[in-house]
Amino acid sequence: MTEFLWRLPTQGDGRHAGAATRHRGGFGGPAPVTPATDVRPGRFGPFDDLHQIIDAAELSGLDGVLAPYDPLGEESWIVAGGALRATRHARVIVEFQPAFGTPVYAAKVSATLQQISRGRLSWRIAVETEEADARARGDRVTGDDRYARAAEFLTVARGVWNETPVPGAGFKGTGFEFDGEYFDVIDGGFRGILSGLPFPTVYLSGTSAQALELSARHGDVHVFTETPDGITASVTELRERAAAAGRTVRAGLEIPVIARETEQEAWARAHRQWREVHPEDPSGDLALGDGRWAGFAELGYSQPVGLVGSYEQVAQRLSGYIEAGIESFVLVGHPHIEEVHRTGEHLLHLVDPAGRTLAAQEATA
Repeated sequence: MTEFLWRLPTQGDGRHAGAATRHRGGFGGPAPVTPATDVRPGRFGPFDDLHQIIDAAELSGLDGVLAPYDPLGEESWIVAGGALRATRHARVIVEFQPAFGTPVYAAKVSATLQQISRGRLSWRIAVETEEADARARGDRVTGDDRYARAAEFLTVARGVWNETPVPGAGFKGTGFEFDGEYFDVIDGGFRGILSGLPFPTVYLSGTSAQALELSARHGDVHVFTETPDGITASVTELRERAAAAGRTVRAGLEIPVIARETEQEAWARAHRQWREVHPEDPSGDLALGDGRWAGFAELGYSQPVGLVGSYEQVAQRLSGYIEAGIESFVLVGHPHIEEVHRTGEHLLHLVDPAGRTLAAQEATA
C-alpha cells in the first residue's frame, strides 16, 4: 500500500501566505484583535497547535507525520517524541542532521523512542544543510565530505543496534568495532531493554550523484521533490544505483497540494495567496501543466512545485506518480489542520481506493 505522510509545520501555521501573518502556534507575532480573537492569550503554546495537527493526521487516515529539521523552528526530536507519545498508530519520521550527536547517541535515543512507541519511529537524515546553518552549529564538515560522514553515521548506528534481544544491561557492549574518519567505536552495541527493537526506517533526499549513491547503499526510502522537468530520470538513476549495490530502495515524493471540490476553487485559493505576497504581480502565472504549479515556495512552502486542482485531478496526478514508481508521499498544505482533514476525507480514497476504502464486512461491523 502506498504510504501517505504529512509534513508538520515548525514555525507556526495560519490561513495566510506570509510568515508574519501565520499566528497559530505562537509564531508570527501577536495576532490582530478581531471579534473572533481568542480571549485566553498565553494559555496555549506551539505544541497545542502541533498536537491538533498530529491528531488530525492520525484520525484522517494518513500513515504518519514528518517532524522536519528546521534551524529556525521547533526541535524535531522533541516534536517527534511528543507525536509518538500522542498517537497510537501513526509513524513518525524525525529529520535531523548527522552533526546532531554521535550515531551511538542518536541510536540510543531512538531505541528508547521505539520502546515507548512500539517501533513507529523513522529517521530522515538532512545531509545538505545550508553552510551558514552548519557553521552556526559548529559543524565544519562541508561539500562531499558530508555524505562520507553520513555513510559512517548510518553504518555505526546500524552496527550498535541489535534487532534481536541481547541479555544484559548497563554499559557493556556487544563487541561492535568501527575505526572511521569521523567516528570510532570500541565494544559498541546495545543490550537489555535497548535491544530487540526495529531499526528506524531511513529516509534520505537530494538529487546529486552523492545523494543518490548514499541512498543506494544506506537508505530505505529516497524522497524526491517535483521539478519542472519531472522526477522520472532521478527515480531511474536511483533504481540503477541501488541495483548495482545489490539493494532495493523505495522512491518517495514530497509535494505541496491545494485540492478543492472544483479546479476553479483550487486555483482561486492559490492565486489569492499569491496576491498576498505579490500584490504588484497578481497573475501568479507559473503553471507547468498537468496541474503542477511552481509558485509554492513564494507561499511559504519548502518546495517550489506542487499540485493544484480538483480532488479528482490531484488524485489522478498522484496516481500517475505511483505508476512511475513512487511508493511514499509527504504531503503538505496550510492551514494544516484544515488541509489534513481535506486530504483524509476527499483525496486519499481516490488515490488509493483499495487501501483506503472499507471492505463491506468492515463497513457493517
